[in-house]
Amino acid sequence: MKFLHDLLEKQKPMFEKGGKLEQFYYLFEAGETFLFTPSTVTKSKGVQVRDAVDLKRMMMTVVIALVPALLFGMWNVGEMHYLSLGEEASFMDKFLHGLIITIPVVLVAYTAGGLVEVAFGVIRKHPINEGFLVTGMLIPLVMPPTIPLWQVALATVFAVLIAKEIFGGTGMNVLNIALTARAFLYFTYPGDISGDTVWVSGAPDSFSGATFLGLAQAASNGGVAVTDYIASGITNFDFSVESLVIGTIPGSIGETSVIAIGIGAIILLVTRVASFRIMAGTVLGAIAMGLVMQAFAANTYMSLPFYYHLIAGGFAFGAVFMATDPVSAAHTGAGKWIYGVLIGIMTVIIRVWNPAYPEGIMLAILLMNVMAPLIDYYVVNANKKRRLKRATV
Repeated sequence: MKFLHDLLEKQKPMFEKGGKLEQFYYLFEAGETFLFTPSTVTKSKGVQVRDAVDLKRMMMTVVIALVPALLFGMWNVGEMHYLSLGEEASFMDKFLHGLIITIPVVLVAYTAGGLVEVAFGVIRKHPINEGFLVTGMLIPLVMPPTIPLWQVALATVFAVLIAKEIFGGTGMNVLNIALTARAFLYFTYPGDISGDTVWVSGAPDSFSGATFLGLAQAASNGGVAVTDYIASGITNFDFSVESLVIGTIPGSIGETSVIAIGIGAIILLVTRVASFRIMAGTVLGAIAMGLVMQAFAANTYMSLPFYYHLIAGGFAFGAVFMATDPVSAAHTGAGKWIYGVLIGIMTVIIRVWNPAYPEGIMLAILLMNVMAPLIDYYVVNANKKRRLKRATV
């Protein structure tokens, strides 16, 4: 590695001011920073916070936390495939099938988003940060396994441009970038990202791959209890509580396993990369609204036990990896609780009352992304008023 570092240092003058490749300095810097720890340190005088945890290490921690969901998602894609065909297969056969389906989605997301990042870095002459390391992994994990690769590329470019770069780049985005990519596809190509046919790769045309939430909405429209509807044999999958927690159900690549996502949550909380307040607030908000729905049930979906909202669909993934986005979320202590609770409440409301979109966590988080600055504004103002009262006393 020392040889590579020395080689880069020799080439560095060509990219610095006055060099032949000056316009590509930030591209060179991005590559060097990715491979080695930056040599720059704080030079200004005064009190400074000095910490070994920089942006690169923080982003890599999130990527590591996503690995359990990614690996389980690969296996589950293969599990759903062979289940749809009615065939038996070994663990490795299932995993390899899922690997073949998933890796191209990941590569396309990283390539498309990376090219946009590099282009803006070169044109605007600003550093190319490591923020897309996480976004490039999140986008594939919230996609169904049958998503066309060109749509992944289009959605990624749209999200990076509209949700990030026009606001100034890394650390300036108002909306969660990965959810913006998913929302873009949902509203432009809904047939390829929702419905019975998108959740299982290579399934026969007659095979139903509907998700639990889709079936819950269908059962409610028919006035049938969700559990009775599923038990009637309308679906080919086991949607028991155990299966929902383990994740052996149809769904987006990385969103099905509560256990795998929980492992990632532990990593994020132990390393203090993600906010416990937001995670806990989201869960508490969903529980509270689920209980309210049960108490005033006007249809069978409302009467669904509250805990199903925590383990079904993308709730767990959204609460752990999306709602806790440190840029687009609320920043004040009290604001994080409010932000999380409102996400949980809105998720259940959207799921139950919006017949066109049974999954609510995506829209709930995007809505609260927009509201986060307002929440922080009122929290800060409330703190100011309390302190002024104490000061006058």
